[in-house]
Amino acid sequence: MAVKQVAVNKKAWHDYEVLKQVEAGLALLGSEIKSIREGRVQIREAYARPEDGEFWLIGAHIAQYAPAGSDSHEPTRKRKLLLHKSQIRELSRAILEQGLTVVPLRLYLKDGIAKVEIALVRGKKRHDKRAAIAKRDAEREMARAVRHRQ
Repeated sequence: MAVKQVAVNKKAWHDYEVLKQVEAGLALLGSEIKSIREGRVQIREAYARPEDGEFWLIGAHIAQYAPAGSDSHEPTRKRKLLLHKSQIRELSRAILEQGLTVVPLRLYLKDGIAKVEIALVRGKKRHDKRAAIAKRDAEREMARAVRHRQ
């Protein structure tokens, strides 16, 4: 199973506490998948939202595929996420009841098929971000000290 990572949302790991991760398919046009294969995707500002019993990826930017000419797609159009009904219900319930958000963590090609890893997240406060940075720095210092002792 060949997996080629196309886009990563590093900002999501910094701004949010990731609670649950789910793999979803994407309903795409031909020019969109060709543009994804070229790596011309940006998911940093994207999020997912339920509408009419379906989940939609909003704000993802897939650049237009130049050889498609005037038949190319709209770069920031909303795209349908392909999930099981039980997953849609679970994520929708968490959004409504707990006030959580769904954001894409990464977009990748799995055996040539575009997949997006979405996550149910809770926003971090500023002090949470500082604590995470301090923890990461402490772990780095400990690893450095252990390396120098050997």
